[in-house]
Amino acid sequence: MPEVTCVGVVVADVIVRPVDAWPQPGRLSLVEHIELHGGGLAYTTAVTLAKLGVSSAVVGRVGGDPLGTYLADGLRAHGVEVHLRQDAESRTAATVVTVTSGGERSFLHLLGANGRLVAQDVPDELLARSRVLHLGGFFILPALDGPPAAELFRRAKAAGCRTSLDTAWDPQGRWMSALAPCLPYVDLLFGNQEELTSVAGVRDPGAIGAALRARGVGVVAVKMGEAGAYVDGGSWRGHVPAFAVPAVDTTGAGDAFCGGFLAGYLAGWDLETSTRFANAVGGLCVTAVGGTTGVRSRDETLRFLETAPVRRPASNDRGG
Repeated sequence: MPEVTCVGVVVADVIVRPVDAWPQPGRLSLVEHIELHGGGLAYTTAVTLAKLGVSSAVVGRVGGDPLGTYLADGLRAHGVEVHLRQDAESRTAATVVTVTSGGERSFLHLLGANGRLVAQDVPDELLARSRVLHLGGFFILPALDGPPAAELFRRAKAAGCRTSLDTAWDPQGRWMSALAPCLPYVDLLFGNQEELTSVAGVRDPGAIGAALRARGVGVVAVKMGEAGAYVDGGSWRGHVPAFAVPAVDTTGAGDAFCGGFLAGYLAGWDLETSTRFANAVGGLCVTAVGGTTGVRSRDETLRFLETAPVRRPASNDRGG
C-alpha cells in the first residue's frame, strides 16, 4: 500500500537550456538541450519518495492526449501507484522551463487539467491505505484550493492519515485568505520563503514559522534554496544549511526536498535530521536536468550527506 498519497499538480515539463536571453520577436536562438520530463509538485514528490524506497501514489488529472499517457507511464516506471483521471475536456498541464547557465528557471505554464482536480477525485479507500496525504501545488489548483482542500484534509485525518501541504506561487494574490481554512488540519506545511512570506505577512523564517504554527500547523518548513531550510516544529526549530553542489537545473528541487523530508519523518527521524536529509535530496536533484533525474536512493543520499561540503552562507542569506 502507498505510505504517501500525493495529490495535486502533474505536469509535462519541456526543459530548455541554457537560455540566458530571450530571442527578439521573429528571431531564432540556438540552445544545447530541449528535453521532456515528468514534473509538477505531486509527480516529483511521489517519484522522489519511490526512489528513496517509500511507496507512493499520485492522484491528479490529465487530458486525453499523449502527454497524459507519458506522465502515467513515467509514474508507473518508478513503481508509483497511479490514480490519474483522464479529462477529455482538458489538455494535460504543461510547462516550458527555461534554464539559465547558472541553473535558475523561468516558466511558461498551461494550467490544463490540473485546474479541474477536485477533492472527490481522491478515493476514501486510498486515504484508508495511506499514512500521509500530501497536497502538492496549493494556490494553483483552483477547483481544490481553500475550503475544498480543508475538507479533503479533514477526510484524511478521519481516515487516520497525517497531512502535508506544499504551496506554489499564488497568481491571484489570495494567500492567507485561501490557505487559512486548511491550516488547523495540516501536520506538515512546506513552502519557499517568498510564498510563505506572502502568506504570513512577515519575511523572517522564524517569524513565519511562529505565525503559521499559531494558526494550528504542526511543523512549518521554509525552503530557502541555496540558504538551506528553516523548520519550526515546536519542540525543535532551527536553520539547516544547504549542501554545496554544482547546479545544473533547479527544476523540482523544492518538491524533492518535500519527498526527502517526508521520508525522514516517516522513518521517525528527528526534525533536524529529516531537514538535513531533505537538503541532501534537494541538493542531488539540482545536479541533473529534470525534477527527479538527480534524485538517488536512500543509501546513496546518506553517503552523499556524510561527505558533501555544506554551503557557506553568503552575506545576504537569511537563516532565521
